[in-house]
Amino acid sequence: MNAAEHHVYEDVRYRLVRSRRRKRLGLVMAESGVEVRIPQRCAARLGHQFLQENIQWVRTQLLAANERAAQVPQYRFDFGECFPWLGRSLPLRRALRPADAGIYADGIALYTRYRAPTEAQLQTALQRLYQREALRLLTEKSAHCAGQLGLRFSSVRVRRTRSKWGHCTLRGELQYNWLVCLAPEAVADYLVTHEVCHLQHHNHSRDFWQLVESVCPRYKILRRWLRDNGHRLTL
Repeated sequence: MNAAEHHVYEDVRYRLVRSRRRKRLGLVMAESGVEVRIPQRCAARLGHQFLQENIQWVRTQLLAANERAAQVPQYRFDFGECFPWLGRSLPLRRALRPADAGIYADGIALYTRYRAPTEAQLQTALQRLYQREALRLLTEKSAHCAGQLGLRFSSVRVRRTRSKWGHCTLRGELQYNWLVCLAPEAVADYLVTHEVCHLQHHNHSRDFWQLVESVCPRYKILRRWLRDNGHRLTL
């Protein structure tokens, strides 16, 4: 895509973005804001007209985005504050040694070499701890689920991704967004089941969903929970 052109119509700011691959005009609610995407050789006036013709839809989408943004929790990163793990709220305490760091039933023990860490330093350390614990947990859950189904995977990785909660490659590599471990444990179990089942069916066919349901009968409810609440899972 080429560089975007910035414009304002009434109370809506938007960008006009030209694309060599696009054949039709389209509206996209991107992270950076509203984008009117048009073919490379399309006249700019047609892009502006398209935005104006769909302004009510755009306003509805912006309102929904603002409402979702207001639902995202804001944390104060300090010892004594509580943070989510598998749907529970756990207090953060200082671990005296690196070996003591971990997420336990009664709280989160975080080691930091800083005597008086800043919020940013604590946030970074906490995210690293979550990634480590999520990798351990999701690997265990993947092994258990794969064992139930008689399947095998080659590796498990965790990342913080923007659009996907999980991924399974043709080589049997499982990848999860570690933020799923902030959700109730049943939701994390559903995600693991979903990706492990892709080891057998690399599609979303009826056979795939039947396999998912055989392991996770409540998958429709849990999938809906993740769709409706995933934006709240942040750290």
